[in-house]
Amino acid sequence: MIFFRPFLHLQKEGKGVRFPQKLFRIDTYLDRGEAFHFTRKPLPETPPILEHHHDYFELMLVEQGQVHHWINGVEEVLEPGHLVFLRPTDSHALQSVSGTGAGILNVVFRPETAEHLVKRYRDDVAGRFFWQSGPLPVALRLRGPQKERAVNAMLSLQTSHRSLARIEHFLLSVITHVLDAAEVVDDRAPAWLLNACRAVREPRVFRQGAEGFLAAAGRSQEHVCRQARRHLGLSPTQYVNRIRIQHAAMLLAGTDRGLPEVASDCGFENLSYFHRLFRDQYGTTPRNYRMRHRQSAPSEGPL
Repeated sequence: MIFFRPFLHLQKEGKGVRFPQKLFRIDTYLDRGEAFHFTRKPLPETPPILEHHHDYFELMLVEQGQVHHWINGVEEVLEPGHLVFLRPTDSHALQSVSGTGAGILNVVFRPETAEHLVKRYRDDVAGRFFWQSGPLPVALRLRGPQKERAVNAMLSLQTSHRSLARIEHFLLSVITHVLDAAEVVDDRAPAWLLNACRAVREPRVFRQGAEGFLAAAGRSQEHVCRQARRHLGLSPTQYVNRIRIQHAAMLLAGTDRGLPEVASDCGFENLSYFHRLFRDQYGTTPRNYRMRHRQSAPSEGPL
């Protein structure tokens, strides 16, 4: 979880004072015909002299060390693996925590790219990632293989042609492959919501659907729904269904259970509803998904 507080580094008569601000422009970094800019850099331990906002979108990953991050009026400490989806409206400054040798990876791209993606893939990204409307940008903590995938994906931009197709492919890959859709939780979410998200990974909980999520949250339905929309970009029902369908996909690829049994094991009594959700999430039917993934594993026997 991110720890944050009001600005404290600059004090004046006991009140926090914001740094002077500067606008950074995308055309400063891009040559003619380029669609994005990639940077890998260490951060200084000296305090920043200004905040900056920009006319572009920025994806920032803490590769190593700890980072003081002043963002939209608060100071927070980012850990290795924190991935931050910065919007043009965000104003921030960075500093390495003393002795940690912090370094970041970041990629910046034009607003037109973000507009195209949210227009084309609205059902998948609207209200999430760069397109969340909250006071702070989305910050996710990646660990283990997930962090490694994110680092490798970003480093691949170092030597690639900086084309529009490449940045769109990269962003879609991060959203759909690097990040598990069911685990994309804003790291600033309240502890009770994070605990509910962890609890609902258990079959005994997700089989209950949204009721299991609400019980694990221990808050009123209205409050849980409001906070889930804010921090997950999904309703409790949508969030739990993503997890249930992922579990179904695992069973289809790794077992010989019939479709009704798979649906039942995931908590679905209505087989038609199960089919519709599966197709919406994976773009194919459960049966076709099983055939495709079994065919890609020749060491296994036939169905």
